[in-house]
Amino acid sequence: MKISPATSVLAVLALSAAGPLAHAEISSTLTVASDYDFRGVSQSALDPALQISLDWSGESGLYAGLWASNVDFGPGSASDAELDYILGFTGGINDDLSYDLGVNYFTYLDGGDNIDYAEFYAGLQYKNFGVKYWFANDFVNSGDSASYIEANLDVALPKDFTLTLHAGYSDGDYWGSDAYFDYAIGVARDFGKFTVDLKWIDGSDLRAFNGTPGNVGTSESKVFLSVSTTLPW
Repeated sequence: MKISPATSVLAVLALSAAGPLAHAEISSTLTVASDYDFRGVSQSALDPALQISLDWSGESGLYAGLWASNVDFGPGSASDAELDYILGFTGGINDDLSYDLGVNYFTYLDGGDNIDYAEFYAGLQYKNFGVKYWFANDFVNSGDSASYIEANLDVALPKDFTLTLHAGYSDGDYWGSDAYFDYAIGVARDFGKFTVDLKWIDGSDLRAFNGTPGNVGTSESKVFLSVSTTLPW
């Protein structure tokens, strides 16, 4: 099943129009990062990334959004930006446990690479610990399926710092024998209206991108730094 960007855009617009009736909230998050890291793999050839989201959330738990970032897939690709269309639903099971279901449609602009694809996700959050499963039946428009499962934990530290822990595993027909895991250990802290996130990212070596020039698609270990803020202030 594929969901077209046009369909997703119409969904976002329709939901936004219904906002006053549903007590909707609209926000935007701006992020400057040292790299566009996607599951342990650089999507910007280790160059800095500027990322922005536009998010709509309704009182019912329905939400929609747009998310964009610059990308660099090397000289064989002309794509220079990614634009994602997001539609989902979240709700509480009890005071401590919640769920999240949705779809993310990845598109790549100005490249003609023909790698747009949809990915479905389902997650559970218990207090500060969450797990999420992602599945694409046509990963990067390859005809092969791929899956990703991740776990995330936030631990409060003194002086308003937060320890952030992440582990993930990519598998499926697309990856074949190149299935790999990634992990990240970091600290985050709010400074006024800005959040600073510093991480060490590593994992198993993704052999499919060994030796690519200019750090394209590298999965080597790295220090990651981002600064973000959410509007309206």
